[in-house]
Order: sequence, then structure tokens, then C-alpha cells
Amino acid sequence: MRAHLITRFKSVDDDGEVMEMVVWKVPRSVPPSEHGYKYRAVYVKDGVRIVGFDNERGKGDHVHLEGRELPYLFTSVEALVEDFIAAVQAARSRT
Repeated sequence: MRAHLITRFKSVDDDGEVMEMVVWKVPRSVPPSEHGYKYRAVYVKDGVRIVGFDNERGKGDHVHLEGRELPYLFTSVEALVEDFIAAVQAARSRT
């Protein structure tokens, strides 16, 4: 089985804020993650990453929030999308 694109979207606001997400179903997990997805999601404002979710090889599932990197518990693609949108909304409300 080859990697299969699950979702991809990118939004750029008039003020330059960028939201982007890509999720792939992969034939083998990306260690140390144990699920079969490879993903990245980012929210950038003024050229600075404010929110990011990804599962980089060697690091596993994690989230970047305002300069901090924290573990992330991946449960499903749907939950990932919801968590990302909620983190972006929370970040926007703080500015």
C-alpha cells in the first residue's frame, strides 16, 4: 500500500495569517507513533508559527503552542482537525 492523502487545506487571510493542514494514511506508522497517519498542521501569524501539530519521525505526536513543544495524544483524524481548529481559535482570542 502506498501513502494515501486524507485531507489537505490551506487558508491565507487578507492580513497574511496562514492555516494549513495535510494528513496522509501511511502503510507503516511513523515511529514512535503507533497509528497509521502522517500529519502536519500549522497556524502562522506575521511569519511566526503560533500553533503546530505534527508527528515527526523520532519525536512522535506533538504540538507546538506559542514556542513550547508538548506531547499530543492522537486519537483520530477528526479529533486532530478539531483540536487544531480549537488551538487556532484560542490563539486568535489571545491577540
